[in-house]
Amino acid sequence: MNKWLVFATVFSLAGGLTQAQAAGDAAAGKAKSASCAGCHGADGNSVNPEWPSLAGQGAGYIAKQLHDFKGGKRENATMAPMAAPLTDEDIQDLAAYFSTQPIKAGAADKSLVELGEKIYRGGNPSSGVAACIGCHGPSGAGNPAASFPALSGQHAKYVENQLGGFKSAARDNDAGKMMRSVAAKMTEKEIKAVSSYVQGLH
Repeated sequence: MNKWLVFATVFSLAGGLTQAQAAGDAAAGKAKSASCAGCHGADGNSVNPEWPSLAGQGAGYIAKQLHDFKGGKRENATMAPMAAPLTDEDIQDLAAYFSTQPIKAGAADKSLVELGEKIYRGGNPSSGVAACIGCHGPSGAGNPAASFPALSGQHAKYVENQLGGFKSAARDNDAGKMMRSVAAKMTEKEIKAVSSYVQGLH
């Protein structure tokens, strides 16, 4: 069996606890989300391509990232102080709110679609790049049970930045080094193409 499918299965089985921990009150989360709106949009759809849209993202994934920012496992000068005062309940409520918001579909750069789709759906066997579809799904909806993030409609620039971070290991809060292992084998052209592709995926 493909090693990435094994990882996906293991983390999917283990992800139930993460999802349970992220079960919050969406209405309470909306009331607490005002400080998030400046960067991520009132409904979780960011207008700045450098900042991620949170709308439609899995609650477990959002909760994990907020805990990682709060605990220093994921470094970001803007998010660290925002996450620092959040309680576990706050994190659960915010995650519940943003996960229920509809994401606004984006569009891919037509000149990058062919390569982006090739990498997303089939990877690059010659260099060992795993297909994104195995963990993030055919439509980019992710795997909420395993806390694998949704990529559908996400800003290409943000995705490109994160893949670059994983490639350089500047971002290292991925379970089992899964994303670092994948991104390390990707060329800059592949990163740019697949990032654009997922922006238009839905």
